[in-house]
Amino acid sequence: MTSDALVISVLRKDALAEDLRAALGATSGSVELRRFPDDETYVRFETDPKGRDVVLVCDLHHPDAKTVTLGLVCEAARDLGARRVGVVAPYMPYMRQDARFKPLEGITSRYYGKLLSSVVDWLVTVDPHLHRHASLGEVVSVPHRVVSAAGQVAAWVKQAVKSPLFIGPDAESAQWAQRVAELTGAPHVVLEKKRKGDHEVELTVPDLERWRGRTPVLVDDIVSTGTTLIETLGYVRRAGLESAVCVVIHALFSGGAWQTLEAARPARLVTCNAVPHLTNAIDLSGPIADAVRELLGSP
Repeated sequence: MTSDALVISVLRKDALAEDLRAALGATSGSVELRRFPDDETYVRFETDPKGRDVVLVCDLHHPDAKTVTLGLVCEAARDLGARRVGVVAPYMPYMRQDARFKPLEGITSRYYGKLLSSVVDWLVTVDPHLHRHASLGEVVSVPHRVVSAAGQVAAWVKQAVKSPLFIGPDAESAQWAQRVAELTGAPHVVLEKKRKGDHEVELTVPDLERWRGRTPVLVDDIVSTGTTLIETLGYVRRAGLESAVCVVIHALFSGGAWQTLEAARPARLVTCNAVPHLTNAIDLSGPIADAVRELLGSP
């Protein structure tokens, strides 16, 4: 049963939180957060969590300060008598540092998962960047569900794009491009990327001319600087294909990345509402609500 659950958007009003509350038939709650002059955080629940399942929806893009605040809210809810405290964090940060690429580096994906597991009873996230980790269970130790955006992306493409050709800009995006292609019955190709720095990549492109007449759809899970998508847009254009549609699951868009990507002239740039942004066009509240129901129904 989810009717007595309390859904609270942490840090800022989030349309996804309200959609999730409606889908669950839950109650909307709120928490007062403000900064003291020394930059410490004041936390006060405006809706009593005692005896209730508390569902905290938190955008963890730019995670460091947000994680501290989220942890304080989780502990306050538990201290005030909440039955269970779960977090819906559609974007799971720190997942890309999943190995030691240089000597003496920290594997911060594991450390972050351990930190988050210490303050929540369960977790729901969307398509975490699991490249070298076999599953999210290698990162977090609490009950969790991983929601796939592929179904919603495929549904949007079927409605909005004629004769798509799905393109994964690199090997790490291959799983999403392949899955969406399977769901739509369309072909897909994957490029090879060699990263030369935070803002420079080199791509190896397969023969794209055979796909003329199809609309290229670039699918990527995370866009931060936009460098890879911009390079891919250029290669696709030089191969003689139509202008590409870009579909992104997690729209981080660091700095001026969004404007720079738009200047590369994609046919359209759309994102999922895993991270709030003006380009959000694909709603994930349905599958996220299903995942939350499963966890709330667990003993």
